[in-house]
Amino acid sequence: QVQLEESGGGLVQAGESLRLSCLASRRAISSLVMGWFRQEAPGKERQFVAALSRNGNTHYADSVKGRFTVSRDSAKNTVYLQMNSMKPEDTAMYYCAADTYVNDWTPETYFGYWGQGTQVTVSS
Repeated sequence: QVQLEESGGGLVQAGESLRLSCLASRRAISSLVMGWFRQEAPGKERQFVAALSRNGNTHYADSVKGRFTVSRDSAKNTVYLQMNSMKPEDTAMYYCAADTYVNDWTPETYFGYWGQGTQVTVSS
């Protein structure tokens, strides 16, 4: 079983940066495929943002490509989402997720473990 805890959300202005953290426990983060998702409002579909595979491959949604970077620190068992050049449309609740079965992310990857989320708000 994996437990995930996000942190780092907050209020920023358009063009600024923010870094989200996701601390994993009970499993080494290098053994997991990690994903970041966001949800604009309760009841709306969670959207894929980025993923980091066991082998270090990274994947991004087109809407964040070139602005967001996903990385991990195995010593801290933490995955990060560095968000630069932020836009008001990045405003959402951001969730960290983990998969324990596959080696590399695909759009069909099922994430069985989720954190509680951290709110990000970007003002114009």
